Amino acid sequence: MGPDEREWRRANRANWDERVPIHLQAPAYDMEPLRAGHGHLHPIEEAELGPVDGLRVLHLQCHFGKDTLALAQRGAEVVGLDFSPPAIEAARTLAAELGLEGRARFVEADLYNAPSAVGEGAAFDRVFVTWGAINWLPDIRRWAEVVAHFLRPGGALYLADSHPAAQVFDTAAKTSDGMPGWYVPYFDTSAFVDDCPVDYADETARLRNTRTYEWIHNLGDIINGLIEAGLTLRWLHEHDAVPWRMFDILVKGQNDMYRWPDRPWLPLAFSLYADRAGG
Repeated sequence: MGPDEREWRRANRANWDERVPIHLQAPAYDMEPLRAGHGHLHPIEEAELGPVDGLRVLHLQCHFGKDTLALAQRGAEVVGLDFSPPAIEAARTLAAELGLEGRARFVEADLYNAPSAVGEGAAFDRVFVTWGAINWLPDIRRWAEVVAHFLRPGGALYLADSHPAAQVFDTAAKTSDGMPGWYVPYFDTSAFVDDCPVDYADETARLRNTRTYEWIHNLGDIINGLIEAGLTLRWLHEHDAVPWRMFDILVKGQNDMYRWPDRPWLPLAFSLYADRAGG
């Protein structure tokens, strides 16, 4: 039996609420380019996403809106959605500070409640989902249905996230040679519970709300969920780098991305593009 829905949502929200002020000050979330008017994304998205000028974009699980506002600076009309009240409050404050209220709107809601929270008739050219997003959701098919709900004919999802093949490992179970050890089976769809007080963006911070619930979604379930929701997969890329130190052994290299120290043992990230027919 999995965790009670109220419990995993409460625990995860408390954890992310606490992270907001930490991340607003963390060097990993460098805010200077955004405040200077040219916010940037991570190298993988920069290489793949393409122009967004004039597009309507929905950013699901937007945290405090850093990437949402970077898209708005590029000429997109963006809606950011997150379930954390402090994150949405911070996002709205940033939008006002940057003079982007007219291009960026932020909605506080659970992902699965997005259709009613954003507006039943809302339609977008892009749905944007990146980095540490879908692992917080128990039902990947419901997520795919939410994505498809918002795409106009010809609209597309862009997704970039840590690779589920890498998520089966963890530094806490590392082997004698420093490599991460087995943590969660790839095909296990049940929640795994973590009680880590360390924040990925600021290793000096210590969290009080440490308990979280996460899920691994294998590539087959992600892709089939999107297909069942009516989308067509146009491409899938696998990457040997991630934007944060996913495992202690990873080394920071080109473009501030983290990679295996000696050889690319397995993919650390993946990205995909799937669209709705028509348009």
